[in-house]
Amino acid sequence: MSFPHHRFASPTTSIARAASMHLRSVLSTVLVSALLGSSALLAGCSGGSGAPATTDAASGVGGSGAESGAGGDESSGGGEDAGSGGGGGGGNPSGECIGDPTLHANTDPEDVVQQGADRLVRDDKFPAVLVAVRDRDGQTRHYTAGVGDLETGASVPVDGQVRIGSNSKPFTAVVVLQLVGEGKVDLDAPIETYLPDLVRGDGIDGREITVRQLLQHTSGLPDYVALALGDDVFEALHTYFQPRALLDLALAQPGKAPGAEWAYSNTNYIVAGLIVEKVTGRPLAEEITRRVIERIGLRSTYIPDVGEQGIRGCHPKGYHAALGEPLRDVTELDSSQAGAAGNIVSTPSDVNRFFTALLGGELLDAAQLEEMRATVDASSMWPGYRYGLGLSSSPLRCGGVLWGHGGDIFGYETSGGVTEDGRAVTVAVTALPSAVPSVHTLEEAYAAYANVLALAEAALCE
Repeated sequence: MSFPHHRFASPTTSIARAASMHLRSVLSTVLVSALLGSSALLAGCSGGSGAPATTDAASGVGGSGAESGAGGDESSGGGEDAGSGGGGGGGNPSGECIGDPTLHANTDPEDVVQQGADRLVRDDKFPAVLVAVRDRDGQTRHYTAGVGDLETGASVPVDGQVRIGSNSKPFTAVVVLQLVGEGKVDLDAPIETYLPDLVRGDGIDGREITVRQLLQHTSGLPDYVALALGDDVFEALHTYFQPRALLDLALAQPGKAPGAEWAYSNTNYIVAGLIVEKVTGRPLAEEITRRVIERIGLRSTYIPDVGEQGIRGCHPKGYHAALGEPLRDVTELDSSQAGAAGNIVSTPSDVNRFFTALLGGELLDAAQLEEMRATVDASSMWPGYRYGLGLSSSPLRCGGVLWGHGGDIFGYETSGGVTEDGRAVTVAVTALPSAVPSVHTLEEAYAAYANVLALAEAALCE
């Protein structure tokens, strides 16, 4: 397979071309500060010198589980010796990597995905790149490039934990849809049914907005993010926000008529999270953990506790900067600013496992999965982009559709998804495209963003 350099120099592929249109509309303080979506060590043994590592779909490891220190289910994102934190808060509490964090990475410099990852570091100046590519048989190849810590020069941990930003939205949507399947929530009921007298404002009335419109981003609710971040995003990093406080920020702005247009707003998922808590009588984090994370065995995925600012497992550090400014370590932050819209920590392989399980019918009954996949035109994000209920679709240049989401948050961006035939890819970079040292203008940020998307697409199409 070939991997022409131009695919990482300009947005030429069908998904990469999306970057220009998308970022022109949302690469403002909001995206620069990282909440909008676009978009631990590996449990597995090396597939052999000079070739990508593989993860066996049946056991979660390649080779002997005893040698890798891995557990036994297919979703294992990190062996216990790797210091990978799990949904229950396991792993090394310090977040430090134990053993060799580069073990099981691809070692073939001619591999096209490796070349693309290297190019993101060399040309676009991303500090680190992590990629997990899952084939139809459930085998996973892992790639890294760059350094995991700019100060120490530490290696990038294979399948390390990262903040997945708005890739959290499908997790929240799944819980809502499970409640729909249980007869506890009606997609076409007004949100007033579950949150009486709560959602009111200028042009905003919870009696006119449905649950479906929340999950679909057609509610007309304004986004809270710019107000939450204020004038100093680095100070906002360590500020705790209750979900109701985030909603109040949104409601201080005028809304639009529900159903009139598709418009991405993190506020929709803050409200969806509140509905889950009201209906179940339990914290959203507990419901996502029980209904999703534990159900499909995402051992390296978790929702931070209240006040928790670090990352539990082995991870690369995340960085942020204003355009043209030096990168700053923003690994530690209070993800309550993202809440139900984007506060989950995971690994590339766990994200792949989540989307393959979701599309494979492991999390939702057929009727609810069909509702989730019923999309509306969202081409204002980029050409061909469509959005369902917390799940998006984009056409691939090699044919077919990529189902997923994408996510941005301070210090990290994750892109990718899953195809109809079960192939999956997740690319994680440790700075937003707007923050890397190579970027001094919005046009350069568009190109860097396009290059991340292009790598995800190339991993499936090359």
